[in-house]
Amino acid sequence: MKIEKRLEGLNLTLPELPTPVANYVPAVRAGNLLFVSGHGPGSGEGKLYKGTVGDDLTIEDGYQSARQTALCLISTIKGAIGDLDKVKQFVKVVGFVNCTEDFTDQPKVVNGASDLFVEVFGDKGKHARAAVGMQQLPGGIPVEVEVIVEVED
Repeated sequence: MKIEKRLEGLNLTLPELPTPVANYVPAVRAGNLLFVSGHGPGSGEGKLYKGTVGDDLTIEDGYQSARQTALCLISTIKGAIGDLDKVKQFVKVVGFVNCTEDFTDQPKVVNGASDLFVEVFGDKGKHARAAVGMQQLPGGIPVEVEVIVEVED
């Protein structure tokens, strides 16, 4: 329950498990790897942002949206493996940013998710990453993030 206590100490509450909006599952385990589907920001902490970073949203808005998205991902991980202390390592994070054509600070936005993973999981939260810009994301969300996590039995 070390990770649960850390979440509590950071004053973070995991949102309800998100429900898939199409024909897919939130996570698939293959051996000791957990592949978590792309998530957007949920109704957890803070304001729920919609829009385009670099137009009607700032980098900070995008960062906060990515942070909310990370909480949703952690909730899904917990739902898939039951105990967050079984997370051995975040392996890969891919962040998609709904942004204007000339916006080039996608990494600064996706840092919202990366920073939260490290705050909550310490060195186990460090990961390889990609941060890319998109013309549009489902429902007008500013950020979508997917992860691959190594887990223990």
